[in-house]
Parts: sequence; C-alpha cells; structure tokens
Amino acid sequence: MNNVTRITLIGLGEVGTILATDLKKQHPALDVAAFDKQTDSPVIRQRARDAGVSFALSVEDAVKNSQIIFSAVTAAEALKVAGAVARHLAPGQFFLDLNSVSPHTKREAMALIEQAGGNYIDVAVMAPYPPARLKTPLLLGGTHVYAISEWLNETGFNSNVHSNTVGEASAIKMCRSVMIKGLEALTAECLSAARQYGVEQEVLASLHASFPSLGWNAQFPHYLISRIAEHGKRRAEEMREVVKTLEDVGVAPNMSSGTVLAQQWMVDALGSKGIRYTDLEPFDWGKTVDLLRK
Repeated sequence: MNNVTRITLIGLGEVGTILATDLKKQHPALDVAAFDKQTDSPVIRQRARDAGVSFALSVEDAVKNSQIIFSAVTAAEALKVAGAVARHLAPGQFFLDLNSVSPHTKREAMALIEQAGGNYIDVAVMAPYPPARLKTPLLLGGTHVYAISEWLNETGFNSNVHSNTVGEASAIKMCRSVMIKGLEALTAECLSAARQYGVEQEVLASLHASFPSLGWNAQFPHYLISRIAEHGKRRAEEMREVVKTLEDVGVAPNMSSGTVLAQQWMVDALGSKGIRYTDLEPFDWGKTVDLLRK
C-alpha cells in the first residue's frame, strides 16, 4: 500500500469530519476528497473547507482515482452508499465500511463492492471517535486486510486485524452495543423516574456503592445520557441493526428493541421542544430531564 495518493470520505458527520481534519493535518500532501448527500448544506460545505479537503458534488467524482474509500454514514444509509459507490468503482479500489450495521448487512455491502471489482474491508469502530480521534481502536475483517491495516497504522490509525471473514468484526461491535447503548437507555430511564420521585441522589449513591469504579457519583451518568441527547437518532439506527444481528442467530432482541425506543424517544422529545444539543451544554442530565418534563 505504498501508492496511496488520494482517499475519499463518504459522509461528513462526526466521524467523517474528524477523519478529514486529522488526515489532512497530518498528511498535507495527501489528496482528500469528501462527499455527503447534503450537497447543498452550508454546514457540510463549511466542514469540508475547515478540514482543508475538496468537496465533491457526486459519488462518482468523489471516488474517482481514490485508492481508499471510507464510508462513515448512518446505519440506515450504509447499504445504499455501498451500492452507490459500487456503480463507480474501478478494480482494486478499497472500500472501508466503518458503519455500525449487522454482519448480514456488511456481507450484502461486500457483495456489491466485490461484484464491481473492489476490495471490501469490514471495519468495526470500537469506541467513540472523540477524544482519541484517529487513534480510536478499529477491528478489521476481509480479504487484503493485512495490507490495509499496515497502511492505516502507518498513517496514524489504530487498527487490528480480527479475521479474513467479513462480519465477525461487526458482530463484536454489535454485541458490544447491546450492552453499551442499553446501559445508556437504562440510565436515562432509571434516573428520569428517580428524579420525579425526588430520590435521584439516593439511587446514584446506591449504584455507586454497588459499582464504585464506574463513577456513578461523578460524571458517568451525565456522560451516558448525553450520548443519547447528542446522538440518539444515529444510535437508534445502530440498535435497529443490533436487533437484526440478534435475530439472525435466533436470539430474541427483547432488551435491544427497548433500547431502540429509548434512544429514539429522547432525541424526538428534544426535537419536539426545539431543543438542540448545543442548547444543553455543559450537559447536566437532571436539567435535561426537567426540560423534557415541562
């Protein structure tokens, strides 16, 4: 992988913007192109300008002559993006699918990319991109995976090869999300009720006594609920893919189906009141719950 001179980022959300910014900053000579379906959005175009990358007006222009293409969109858009990119791929181009979707969805995307002659890499992002940014741990799967992992790490990423089988790395991510996103949802539900009864401090003290290493008496509950408030729509989409992941192997997604509802509910409730996440900063879970009760 010594011939990488141009890469493409599909999606300029949180992850895509971080990748664009850090790659261009650390490798000024690298030609970085970006595409987002919101081509007319002033916010998206400003993100590209701030990152110092070129903004393409079509998928075709974005992927042309790029050796490596990163897909960092929402779970609901992941398969659509793979299909759109596949229509314009040249043989040998690498498609790195960073999206949080089920192993079955990843394999569907792989089929589209490989039928077009591209090389598909299953990428599982194993932690939030802030604060580690490029150093966020990645698990990889697919053919040619060792070559791409070497390039990623030489370029400043933190990747590890899991296997040559597409879907296994994503299975790890999806199963992890059952717990991580579920804990966020349970915390929001638990503390919302506790606050209405006026016993939130006693509940938090009890949780801290049971699990003192987590920080229930400090920032941990604020952090967990803030993730829903800021990214609830995206996380609900991911949890729908988690539900598929469980159903595909015959596991009843009882808790995960509830997590979908809980993640989506908060972001919808905030939206119905015209409240943006930036209006909540610095984030305080109690004040947020109070706003939703008004």
